[in-house]
Amino acid sequence: MGVCVKLTKIQIFDTTLRDGEQSPGVNLNKLEKLEIARQLERFGVDRMEAGFPASSKGDFEAVKLIADTIKDTSVTGLARSVKSDIDAAWEALKGAEEPCVHVFIATSPIHMTYKLKMTPDEVMNQAVEMVKYAKQRFPKIEWSAEDASRSDLDFLVQVIEKVIDAGANVINLPDTVGYATPEEYGNMFKYIRENVPNIDKAILSCHCHNDLGLAVANSIAAVENGVRQIEGTINGIGERAGNASLEEIAVAFHIRSDFYPFKTDLKLNEIKRTSDLVSKLTGMHIQANKAIVGKNAFAHESGIHQDGVLKHAETYEIITPELIGLSSNVLFLGKHSGRHAFKKKVQEMGYELSDEKLKEAFNRFKALTDRKKEVTDEDLFTILTEVQTEAVNVDKYELQSFQVQYGSNNVPTATVELKTPEQTVVQKACTGSGSVEALYATLDELISEELELIDYQLNSVGRGKDALAQANVQLIVNGQQMSGRGSAQDVLEASANAFLNAVNRYVIQQKTNERRNIQQQS
Repeated sequence: MGVCVKLTKIQIFDTTLRDGEQSPGVNLNKLEKLEIARQLERFGVDRMEAGFPASSKGDFEAVKLIADTIKDTSVTGLARSVKSDIDAAWEALKGAEEPCVHVFIATSPIHMTYKLKMTPDEVMNQAVEMVKYAKQRFPKIEWSAEDASRSDLDFLVQVIEKVIDAGANVINLPDTVGYATPEEYGNMFKYIRENVPNIDKAILSCHCHNDLGLAVANSIAAVENGVRQIEGTINGIGERAGNASLEEIAVAFHIRSDFYPFKTDLKLNEIKRTSDLVSKLTGMHIQANKAIVGKNAFAHESGIHQDGVLKHAETYEIITPELIGLSSNVLFLGKHSGRHAFKKKVQEMGYELSDEKLKEAFNRFKALTDRKKEVTDEDLFTILTEVQTEAVNVDKYELQSFQVQYGSNNVPTATVELKTPEQTVVQKACTGSGSVEALYATLDELISEELELIDYQLNSVGRGKDALAQANVQLIVNGQQMSGRGSAQDVLEASANAFLNAVNRYVIQQKTNERRNIQQQS
């Protein structure tokens, strides 16, 4: 008879919308954040950190929208150890099913000395007072010792005991700069468990950064030493080298359940969809050799490997594509498919579209079927994501038409007709050293905002010669960095759409701020 091993539940704390969004060049609007939040809920995360409400009006509104919408996952907001941050967090989160605030303060000597300019006693007192203050409103409080992995362990013991007494339910000890090794990080939690007398009254949490490529290994080492909550992001995105990749940890626990007696409530067959959504909306392309979700994760180039996989998949394939929700992109609907079939497919994919947006998505789908032999799930996912996250009823730049002339013996020339936010139609032609450069130069001339292109990327959606093109750009618009994305069957059209998407994000942001100021004045 086999031995039945009881698996310990590990809570998953997703910080894609907070720490993940701090990745350079990523600026999600509230509709995009909400769509990611909905998918994280479907994915089965226990908690999601929706943002930092006190950081900006936009972040406050996004956190509030998510807190008021998401019901099956606990929603958390970040706050510094100051009353105004905690107040902002409460106003944003009070509509949540289980509002939670994540209060942090640095505890390492280098941070206390040079950043906070506070003594250890002052830090301890501030931590305790702010947890007590948060406890007046929040039923759940997570307290973090920023840069814990470079902090004095005995000082950590003292602070943790006091903040637990003050009302903290979760104690998070992050490896903020990705400095720790697995042994060091695991031993830190072991020391805390052995020396904090009231540690049984709180859950220990880990939060690892990937500066040395050890975030996943450190997270697992923490769990092996008593941690019961892992914090991380989808695709491992985040500041600098990123955070611990949640999909890697979840699959590791699943595949190696013979070794790791741990489980999560994550729905593994939602990994691919969650990963794709985050990649698409953030504009952060997934490297081909990324574990679990990279396009080469299930590709075998070597003849020996191919032969082995064909004879028996497990020779070189320890994870099946089906486990993470990766299936073959078969034709699901055709050019003769009606609205009813389309609506049913949209619902099956988990999207909740208004009538207006459903109509727009259907029209884009029909237009694609006229040009593309097979429309795949991946194609539809791209269409639905773009439609769902577009702001409606806002005057912005609209591409009316364009033409690019290119030949080996002449200078590339682009002619563009554009409708401005003022509803004026303008036209111009410009040259460039290449087709995209000519197109972007023309758009730059037609757009009144001051623009600077700092990054441009082009990828395909799916495979085949008729695959959709997806372009991602980073622009400086009137001094603000904005990201943009666009898709089309033609690479130039996709490039134009991405450029305008970035500019329109700025336009929408400005108009939103203007409306907010008018409302405040009235």
